[in-house]
Parts: sequence; C-alpha cells; structure tokens
Amino acid sequence: MIARIAEAEREGWLGEAKGLRISLAAAEGELGQLDERARRATTINLGMPSFPDIAGRTATLPDSRPGAPS
Repeated sequence: MIARIAEAEREGWLGEAKGLRISLAAAEGELGQLDERARRATTINLGMPSFPDIAGRTATLPDSRPGAPS
C-alpha cells in the first residue's frame, strides 16, 4: 500500500493518494487493536482428562483358549 501511495503522489493523483493514506491508517489501527487483544488474552485451563474419562467402559471377555476354564 505504501508503494501505491508513492505511485499516486508521483503521478499527481492527490485524491487517490489521500484515500490510500486513509486506508493505510485504518489498516494500521485494526492491526493495533488485534495486537492489543492478543496481549490481553488469557489462557484457559481445560484440565487433563483422567483415564476413566478417556477409556469409558471396559468389558471382561471369556477366555477363548482351548482348555481354558470357563
């Protein structure tokens, strides 16, 4: 955008240059707001799930080996 402003000024397009400077200032303001939000962001602890939460249920299956007691 800075290069476009320089081109507009070089070519004598004063209205175009002014509009581009206004757009640049607005974009810089938005970036500043985003940076400020990122600095103020807090970390949220979601906790660590325990094994029962992850595993759900378990089932004991009968032993299917030949000769195993039933």
